[in-house]
Amino acid sequence: MEYTKQERILSIFFRALRGEELSVRRLADEYGTSAKSITRDINDIKAFFSDQRELAGNVELVYSHQRKCYYLSMEDFLSSRELFSLVEVLIGARAFSKMETLQLVGKLKRFTSAEDRTLLETLVRNEVRCFSEVKHDCESVQDNLWQLAHCIRERREISVEYYRMDRACVTHRLRPASVMFADHYFYLIGFLTQGDPEKPIYFRVDRIRHITVHRTGAAAQNTPSFDEGELRRRSLYMWPGRLQVIRFEFSGPSVQAVLDKLPTARILERTGGSYIVEAEVYGDGIRMWLLGQGRWVKVLEPAGFAAEMREELEQTLKGYTVGDREEGNEGDAGIR
Repeated sequence: MEYTKQERILSIFFRALRGEELSVRRLADEYGTSAKSITRDINDIKAFFSDQRELAGNVELVYSHQRKCYYLSMEDFLSSRELFSLVEVLIGARAFSKMETLQLVGKLKRFTSAEDRTLLETLVRNEVRCFSEVKHDCESVQDNLWQLAHCIRERREISVEYYRMDRACVTHRLRPASVMFADHYFYLIGFLTQGDPEKPIYFRVDRIRHITVHRTGAAAQNTPSFDEGELRRRSLYMWPGRLQVIRFEFSGPSVQAVLDKLPTARILERTGGSYIVEAEVYGDGIRMWLLGQGRWVKVLEPAGFAAEMREELEQTLKGYTVGDREEGNEGDAGIR
């Protein structure tokens, strides 16, 4: 394919924009022209950046004497180390399907230098190969998120076909208020048009099979105000429930991990090797987390919540009944 000078310059510019390292000799061979012509093209691009600082910002083509090539330097671009951090978070979150994750990782890798791209591929190769996606009921989490974002902005009522935890598919008409991410999943927070109009309901976005946007619905204009930040600080695992202040004794190895997990937590006192911690929490997710701490946690207040925890533990212990086998049976031979 033959290029005009203008086409060649644009082609070189976009190759730089995608993170390619530009060797004058290699470009001359590819475009079937002289090294002097390529050098003039690069100088034209550099001159454009210099003359258009207000438009382009601090962008320039920089020559690397070590690698004998030009590369694009942009202050507004993410650095390779920033891209690596984002890729690690993206893979660890497991929020999207494997195909969507691979597409996003591939696009992010384009904005690194050739050398850094090779390093990045080496660092994440095993994680990408062993990536295990979370089971989704929708065709695309990204498509659902984008459609919900528009509905929230435009304050439109919607109906969602939704798979509950028991796998029954139900339809809800609601006023969407916010989208949040927590523990591998995106959640839609909305208010049902039937029932309590002030009580927020949570829906996992990946369980929404279909979204219908309604053209009418004046109630959508009356969606209650909603503070996502406060919900995130007070809620664990996006489980609904009442707002309460709890106190518990923590005797585990890292109280800092408790403070990180519960943004509203504060240490009231330290007694020996344990801490008395107070936190304002919303929903029943806190119960799941406290039970997961085992003997490191003892709930103190409120009394009703402490009783619920004790009942839960008693019911759990009933599942660990002693078997009929006697000690010393053939199956236990040699195990002491």
